[in-house]
Amino acid sequence: MAEKTLLTVDRLGISFKGLRALDDVSFSIPEKGIIGLIGPNGAGKTTLFNLITGVYTPTDGQVLLDGEPISGKGMRATVTGGICRTFQNIRLFKDLTVLQNVKVAMHDSMHYNLFEAIFKTPRFWREEEEADQRAMELLRVFDLQDKADMRAANLPYGQQRKLEIARALATNPRLLCLDEPAAGMNNAETRELMETIAFLRQKFGIAILLIEHDMRLVMGVCERIIVLDYGRVLANGTPEEVRNDPKVIEAYLGGTTGGEEEC
Repeated sequence: MAEKTLLTVDRLGISFKGLRALDDVSFSIPEKGIIGLIGPNGAGKTTLFNLITGVYTPTDGQVLLDGEPISGKGMRATVTGGICRTFQNIRLFKDLTVLQNVKVAMHDSMHYNLFEAIFKTPRFWREEEEADQRAMELLRVFDLQDKADMRAANLPYGQQRKLEIARALATNPRLLCLDEPAAGMNNAETRELMETIAFLRQKFGIAILLIEHDMRLVMGVCERIIVLDYGRVLANGTPEEVRNDPKVIEAYLGGTTGGEEEC
């Protein structure tokens, strides 16, 4: 049985003041697929993320979710549709607790009104308790449950990365976009992240698209890899196909087929 397509990027392009940042980019992501997005600095990876997640509106082309266009509808509509992301630079609410950071992402699933919040009605307490339980479940996935009452700013860097992913999962995404999730992690943390990404797909039934420079992580966890260079798709294939593609080796992997060891 053929895999069902979740997201389609169709001839996507964008220009900024005459500068072509992305041009004629096309690929698809199947349901529950794990797809890597790699390329040299400045290749357009984060710009592509911003187009998929509604930060930017494309100059041409479109993004489709379940076959329906979502380009130009904005970030809120994109999240509501089931696409969420993390950022290259961690964006936590540093003065809130770890638990509160996760609960912030559940805002749209809360139905009590201002009156009920002020007067602490039974529905308020019921929904808050349900949110606490859901948030703690997500923190347990990342072994952060014991840090629930700690200020997010006091977490080590690697755990802040995990908290940002937990917060993204609190929106109940169908596609999770991870922007350099291994940045700043040591080898042991990166290996753990590989296992976590595979576990997230299995546990939550989601697709994952990740930008990453750590090629060991990309080659070890991704089923397909898209290579961008100067805003265009240079290659799109399995890890083995990409690893041995002469164009990719020349443009990105350092000129040898041992490129999977590069970062």
